[in-house]
Amino acid sequence: MSNNLPSYLTISADVNSDLSNAIETLNPDKIAILVDENSKKHCLPHLHLSVDTQIEISSGEQHKTLDTCSHIWQQLTSIGCTRKSLLINLGGGVIGDMGGFAASTYKRGMPFINIPTTLLSQVDASVGGKLGVDFQGLKNHIGVFQDPVRVIINTEFLKSLPKRELKSGFAEIIKHALIRSEEQWQYLNRHSFEAMDWNEIIPNSIAIKNEVVQADPREGGVRKILNYGHTIGHALESHFLNSDTPLLHGEAIAWGMILENDIAVEAEILEKEARDEINAFIRSNYKLSQNLPSYESLKTHLLQDKKNDAQGIRFSLIKKIGACAHDVLTEEAILKKILK
Repeated sequence: MSNNLPSYLTISADVNSDLSNAIETLNPDKIAILVDENSKKHCLPHLHLSVDTQIEISSGEQHKTLDTCSHIWQQLTSIGCTRKSLLINLGGGVIGDMGGFAASTYKRGMPFINIPTTLLSQVDASVGGKLGVDFQGLKNHIGVFQDPVRVIINTEFLKSLPKRELKSGFAEIIKHALIRSEEQWQYLNRHSFEAMDWNEIIPNSIAIKNEVVQADPREGGVRKILNYGHTIGHALESHFLNSDTPLLHGEAIAWGMILENDIAVEAEILEKEARDEINAFIRSNYKLSQNLPSYESLKTHLLQDKKNDAQGIRFSLIKKIGACAHDVLTEEAILKKILK
């Protein structure tokens, strides 16, 4: 399964050697590296790299904004970066998304390399070319499609992550299995979380996503299945973003998958037995609060979902394990019932 990886992606046993080779091929006139306080502390010391500037931003989804991009652009400008310069994004999904967006729009585009250091960014944000920032509380509202020149993945970085962060990334692995691979789902079911072999799971999960992206690079059709769990998940993530109890992305997606499975049963797309099997597995891996906001509380966020059209809110819903429908128009009455 894992042989279907993007040409720009390397599963690396020696991140410094692979990074050095990529830089030598590009021959940039200047190099900048983007970090947050976590990747600066835990990951940057592992890189043997000379750069012209180090740009540090604050970690967290709440900093994934145009204001932070403005800071990145200012730093690139101050050292005279050109279209032939290079930005290296070292960190999780926020760093990769926002750093890639900043690079893709700086002087209409400079090359960038992503070194994802979290499980979430390695299995999800590393593939597909979606880049962007949040805007006025709406997730990924401003963005572009652009592939990095290189993505270098090394599982050694995962050793610095707390379990909660690993579990956040694991939600996307569950999603990839459910939409496309019963084989991967059976593997996940047979192993405890602590026994997962990331060196096997990560390439398989990336290959699933890459297969979907190759079939539909600009998300006009089948690529929308990658949003399974994300319509409600993104709404929940946005709702709680500035609260005292923000959800990590994967926690919101775990909730999203559970609730969207309930919608699929109500819409007679998914069998109850499959729903119960999936939801029990997700609940066994996540401590999910029962205090959900109402449909009315989430409606603004749900209506802004990028899959929607003039007719209403569209979902990607599981038909069975390993198969997913997209563009499913869902009645407001069902949403109110599920989110009561």
